[in-house]
Amino acid sequence: MRRVFSPRIVSGLAAVGLLFLDASALADGPSTEVKTEYLMTTVALLGSEYRISKSLDIVNVLAGGWAKGPRINATFVSPGGDWLRLTPTGALRVDARATLKTDDGAFIYMSYNGVVQQSAESLKKLERGELLTTKDWPYCITAPTFETSSPKYAWLNDVQAVNKFVELKEGKGAYIKYDVFILR
Repeated sequence: MRRVFSPRIVSGLAAVGLLFLDASALADGPSTEVKTEYLMTTVALLGSEYRISKSLDIVNVLAGGWAKGPRINATFVSPGGDWLRLTPTGALRVDARATLKTDDGAFIYMSYNGVVQQSAESLKKLERGELLTTKDWPYCITAPTFETSSPKYAWLNDVQAVNKFVELKEGKGAYIKYDVFILR
């Protein structure tokens, strides 16, 4: 016979259990770890930037960039874009969407959100059209997810990834480059 507990009993048991938890056991650190597996490197070509308001810019992602890794070889196709929102602290919140077409004809939708910490120096370098690297943007992390109907790439539907910023160039020949890792 299967025993079923009411929500009130379960809630009460949980509260009693919490009373007996040793707080020091929680403070000892994590009980697991995050590992990464290299997925690919991406270079997205950047087009026109539109200022919507003081806190929102939209940047077109152009067709022609690339994504290459051990299990994927693709190019960026239209449409795509980055929505960049300036926070009160000066950081940028990234909301990006892109479409990849693999060398064997599959389409993969990639979307990601993240945070960029910028400085007055990095903004000046961008205005001068200079290349920014991880030294200029020490924190630029985004978290892509993928969607595809391709059986070959269906495994991408089931993973969470992280983009680590490599470099950014604005002006003529503008692009952004990321190394992409699956979180395990």
